[in-house]
Amino acid sequence: MALEIPRLLVFSALAVTAAAGPASFNVRDHGAVGDGSALDTVAINTTIAACAAAGGGRVLFPQGRYLSGTIDLKSGVELFLEANATIVGSTNLSHYHTFTLTNTTPALPVTRWHRGLIMAEGAHDIAIAGPGAIDGQHVFDPLGEEKMRGPHGILLGHCRNFTLCGVTVTNASNYALLFLYSDAVTVTNATFAGGWDGVHFRGSLERWCRGVRISDCRFYTGDDSIAGSYWQDTIISNCVINSSCNGIRLIGPARDVAITHCDIFGPGRHEHRTSRELHRTNMLAGICLQPSAWSPMPGPMENIRVSDITMSDITTPFHIAIRTNNTAAAIVIERVKAAHAYRAACSVESWGDAWFKDVTFRDVSVQFEGGGSADDARRPIRPPRTDARKLPAWGFYARGVEQLRLENVRLTCAQDDARPMFIGDGIGRLTLDRFQCSRPASAPELMLLHDVRRVELHQTDLPEKELEKLRRLGN
Repeated sequence: MALEIPRLLVFSALAVTAAAGPASFNVRDHGAVGDGSALDTVAINTTIAACAAAGGGRVLFPQGRYLSGTIDLKSGVELFLEANATIVGSTNLSHYHTFTLTNTTPALPVTRWHRGLIMAEGAHDIAIAGPGAIDGQHVFDPLGEEKMRGPHGILLGHCRNFTLCGVTVTNASNYALLFLYSDAVTVTNATFAGGWDGVHFRGSLERWCRGVRISDCRFYTGDDSIAGSYWQDTIISNCVINSSCNGIRLIGPARDVAITHCDIFGPGRHEHRTSRELHRTNMLAGICLQPSAWSPMPGPMENIRVSDITMSDITTPFHIAIRTNNTAAAIVIERVKAAHAYRAACSVESWGDAWFKDVTFRDVSVQFEGGGSADDARRPIRPPRTDARKLPAWGFYARGVEQLRLENVRLTCAQDDARPMFIGDGIGRLTLDRFQCSRPASAPELMLLHDVRRVELHQTDLPEKELEKLRRLGN
C-alpha cells in the first residue's frame, strides 16, 4: 500500500525553527498582556508579522492566558505555547474574520463557516507546538450552523507542511482543527477535548488532501473525533478515540488510508453539543465510512486498511456504505476486537450502481448486545442516512459486494435475539473461513441470503442445516 509521503513533504514542528534559524519572538515584547482580560489580538499578530518578515522562526507564548480574536499564521512561523500558556478565544464574534484569499482553485468562499481562532491560507512550513493549550471557550453564534456554532479552533486553507504537536485544544466553538485542500499535515501527541469534531479535513475531486499523519493523539470530542473527505495517503495511528458521535467518519472518497493501533470507546466524556437539552453522550459507530452520505461526493474509496483496533460501547464497530457515483475496492479490516455493540450489525452496503469490489474481515471478534425482537427481524431495510441504523440482522449485513471474505471472524450475541445473524443481499462470492457465531434460540434462521452467487466454506462452525444451504450455493 503506497502510504509513504515523499521525503520533501516530511515536516516536524522543529523543522520550522531549524530551517529558519534560531529567531525567537516573544509576544510579550510586542505588547501582549496575557492576563485573560486584555485583548491581545493585535500584539500577537504584530509578533507573527515581525517573525515572518525576519524570515521565519518561533513566536513564543510564555505562561499566561492570551485573549484573542483571529490570529493570522504566516509561512515559516511556529507558534510555541509554553507550559501553562493558553490562547483563549474571545467571546466577541466581531473579533473574528474569514478567509480573505479566495481566488485559489478550488475557491474558498467568504462565509461565517470559514472563521477561526488561528487561521492560515496559502501558507507553508507552519506549526503550533508546545505543552500549552488553545481554549475556544465554546463561543456561541446564533447565526452560525445549527444556530450555535462559532469559529473553528484552527482553520487552514491551501496550506502545506503544517504540524500540530503537543498542544491541547479544548472547547472549540466548531471543529478543533479544520484544514481544506492542504498537504503534508502532521498532528502528533495532541489532545482534543469538548467542542465538535477534533480533526476534520476535506478536499475535492480535483484537489485531494495528501500526506496526512495523525498519531499518538487523544480525542475526547463532542462530535466526530476524526472526519472528512478526499483523503489520499493518510495514516491514523496510536490514538485514543472517545466521542459522543462517531469515532472516525469518512464522508467522501479516500485512497490509501491506514487506520491502525487505536483504542475507540464510548460513552463520550463530553456531550454532543448539538443535542442541546438531551445532553447526549452515547457513542455512535466506531468507524463509519460513508462517501456521499451528507451530500454527493463522487469518486473512489479504495485501498483502505483498518488494523489492530479495540472498541467498546459503540452502536456498531463498522458502518461502510457507498452511493451513486462512488466505487469501493481493496478494503481490509483485520485484528479488531469490539465489545458491547449496542445498536446495529456491522454492515458493508452499496446503494449505488457499483458494487464493492472486494472486502475482507480477518481476525475480527465482535460482541453484540442482541435482544432483538421478532418485530425487529421484520424491519424493512432502507438506505442509511448519515448514521448507522438498526437492522433486521444482529451480526452482519452485506449488500452489493462482489467478493466478501470473513476469515477467522467471531460474532457473539450477549442476549437472545430473534433476528438472523447474517443477511446477504447481492454477493458475488462469499468466503467463510474459520467463521464462528452465536446461535440465538429465538432466531428461526441463522443466515438469510438473496442473490448470493457463490459460497466458499473452510472450517466453519455453523449448524449442519446452514452448512447444507451454503454448500448448495457453492456448487
